[in-house]
This record gives sequence, C-alpha cells and structure tokens, in this order.
Amino acid sequence: MRKYVIMGAPGCGKGTQAKLLSNRYDLVHISVGDIFRLNIQNHTKLAARIKRIVNTGRLVPDDIVDEVVDQRLREHDWNYGFMLDGFPRNKPQAEFFLESYDIDAVVLLDVTDEAVIERVQARRLCSDCGLDYNLIHHRPAEPDVCDVCGGSLIARADDVEETVLKRLADYREQTVPVVDLFMTKELVVRIDGMKSIEQVNAAICNKLGLPPAEMLLA
Repeated sequence: MRKYVIMGAPGCGKGTQAKLLSNRYDLVHISVGDIFRLNIQNHTKLAARIKRIVNTGRLVPDDIVDEVVDQRLREHDWNYGFMLDGFPRNKPQAEFFLESYDIDAVVLLDVTDEAVIERVQARRLCSDCGLDYNLIHHRPAEPDVCDVCGGSLIARADDVEETVLKRLADYREQTVPVVDLFMTKELVVRIDGMKSIEQVNAAICNKLGLPPAEMLLA
C-alpha cells in the first residue's frame, strides 16, 4: 500500500500530478478542493459556508477541513493507497495526520510565484460537470466549451491576482512550516514543478521509485 501527500503553492500542478499518479497506480485521489467543489455543485449547507469564505480570498477554516478529510479517509476505499492533495496545510493538521497515518512520502512541487499567478489565472472550470481546464496546458477543443459535456467554461471567482497573492501569503505563513515538519521526518521529495507535466511526472516516479508508464503497459 502506498500513501502519499502532494504539496506546493496554489496552482503548482498538485491536482494534475495527483490524478495522473492515482490513475496509473490504482491510488485513490483524495482532493480537498474537489470535495468542496462537489458540495458546491450539489448546493449543500457546507457549500454555502465554503463559497462565502473562498470568495473573500480566505482559506477554509481548519475545523471544516479536518472534518472533511477525516470523514473521507474513514471510508477506507483506498485498498492500494491514496494520494492526498490539499491537506495538511498547517502544523496542527500535520501533527494530527502523522499520528493517525503512516505515510511513505510527501511530494513537494517547487514553482515560482510568477508561474503560480500565470497558471491560476489560466484555469477554467466547466459550469456543468466541474471538469478542470487550463488555457496553458489543457485547452478545450472549442474555446470556452467543455470537451466532455458541452458546458460553458468559467473562471473561478477566487482566481484573480489579488486573491492569488493572498493565498500565496497564506501558503508561506501556514503551509511552509508543515513542509519543514515533514522534512524533519525525512519524508519530503522535492520536485522542480516548472517543467512540463510529463517531465514533472517522470521526476516524481523516479524519486518515489515507481515504475514508469511504459513499464506498466509492457
């Protein structure tokens, strides 16, 4: 069983790499952001609280995140392991997580602030099915139209430069100390996130000792 955490600044490519690795190695991709977006699409009570918070550029409070992650991990549908994306983001969450689960590695994607701002502002979301796009790396075949369901692609309300800068500041203040904690446990694998999606993915597989895609297909 493989249990990984993937970390990095907002817009660094965590979700993309987590999905690639999860699909290839039969891991369950547990994305805090995806769980929140699913609640928003279904208009739940939790969604109303999340939208009010996110639209102001603030992070969702720890108690909500802790509850959502704990409930998801308790489902125990991750027979071959999981790739946790978006958690933990501060030291109390990290300490709680380390007490509850033995993890194999923490993948840290390093990117510049300039790249984060560019990538985040290029993100688009299908208003119907929720599929993510990025106008840099994952363009739709027809502009502003989802390839899967034909829904309209929209920019997220919190993907403006002012909000991204706030999130970067929050990341430095709250999440960087988490990375330092994981480093003391010798769990962190640093990856240059400025390269192409394929190069980043190959580097992660190499550092984690995972067989590359071509070996799995052989």
